[in-house]
Amino acid sequence: MILRDILKKSPVIPVIVIHDEKDAVPLAQAILKGGIPVLEITLRTAAALPAITRISQELPDAIVGAGTVITPAQLRRARDAGAVFAISPGLTVELLEAACEDQFPFLPGVASASEIMQALHFDFHIVKPFPAELLGSTKWITSHKAVFPHLTFFPSGGITKDNMKHYLALESVIAVGGTWLTPPELVKRKDWAGITALVQETLAQL
Repeated sequence: MILRDILKKSPVIPVIVIHDEKDAVPLAQAILKGGIPVLEITLRTAAALPAITRISQELPDAIVGAGTVITPAQLRRARDAGAVFAISPGLTVELLEAACEDQFPFLPGVASASEIMQALHFDFHIVKPFPAELLGSTKWITSHKAVFPHLTFFPSGGITKDNMKHYLALESVIAVGGTWLTPPELVKRKDWAGITALVQETLAQL
């Protein structure tokens, strides 16, 4: 799949931390039922890769990717687990080279003009400002868009259902990532209906 096509499928992509792989499928089902088909499972726990495998095998309608990818080895393990795209909090030459070599849809994180230039050098034209709110919110994106007019942004970090519309109002923003769609307390209680309602409420605001 092409990264741009993946990100266009939902204006908001949930950033998900899974501690128990048994929660993966019902959690993903709850999000799909709410109307979002794209999921970012962060590689912050031991359950992440097994969760990606379960979702990719059991839910064909889900478009599951790996987040918090920081090494080429993680990139390839995520791909082998069933992820169809990967997102990093930052970028390294090694990561960019691995994604290019494997022709794997990859979204590098950036926090400066220099990192944007490095991403462009490797022909990555969609980047993730991270952490978006700490960088300077929409002003950071607007100022960098003026310098790099052909760039597309997928901001993440500090985005909430209260400020997401400010980002999505920018033509250069293709979608946003957020953790508020899967609150730990709802996941812990296995309140899948509550998560579905939260997803529906978020989309209704847009």
